[in-house]
Amino acid sequence: MLAAEGQWRWAYEHLRIALELHRAEVINAQRRPAHPPAAALEQLRREVARLRREHAEAHEESFRDSLTASYNRRYLNQRLVPPLAGLGVALVDLDWFKQVNDTFGHVLGDRVLQRVVELLCAGLPAGAFCARYGGEEFVLVLPDTDADAAVAISEDARARIERYPWDDLAPGLQVTISAGVTHNGPATAVADAEQQLLLADALLYAAKQSGRNAVAYRRRGRVCLAGAAAARRGIVQPDD
Repeated sequence: MLAAEGQWRWAYEHLRIALELHRAEVINAQRRPAHPPAAALEQLRREVARLRREHAEAHEESFRDSLTASYNRRYLNQRLVPPLAGLGVALVDLDWFKQVNDTFGHVLGDRVLQRVVELLCAGLPAGAFCARYGGEEFVLVLPDTDADAAVAISEDARARIERYPWDDLAPGLQVTISAGVTHNGPATAVADAEQQLLLADALLYAAKQSGRNAVAYRRRGRVCLAGAAAARRGIVQPDD
């Protein structure tokens, strides 16, 4: 009961007192020092193991978004302090998501969010993760990567979501994302995680202004669009 209420310290204390009471009962019954029978000790060991497992699961769940099972803002804030060198961050937003909810309803809108998270996570390298930033906004955190790889991973995610057969969920449904990608490296050092997210937000705005369904990033002071979006808009990217 204590564990179910999240009172983990008291749950462990309860088991400790139970062991002491059992030991006292044995001593009083036999009038001599004694140890709890093996069966009682084994039962207590099982209870402690179960309590530790449930505690670990509850700790993990406290960092998860209840709808999408992606990590939440709390986990994101912990992981981004202090800012990491070689860290790519992509701020992702679903395009026209209000229209999805208005046209198809919030229940299907929730299913869209869940599926988008699955698609975002599908191409992430080891050590990377997706966190829900708020509403229909998500953050891809890409540690130990370079700027080009961060853009490529984000563009692959955009294309994967664009190609997904959304008609399978509802006839006429189409879903795309836009993203702003930043990188904390020697040429683009940022002071802290907040600044990196603000820069990503500004680039996300640029992607939206370009017509949506696009990934924007900055190279040598210029805002650029990645891959397909640049080709569709006839934009010539700066040389590497």
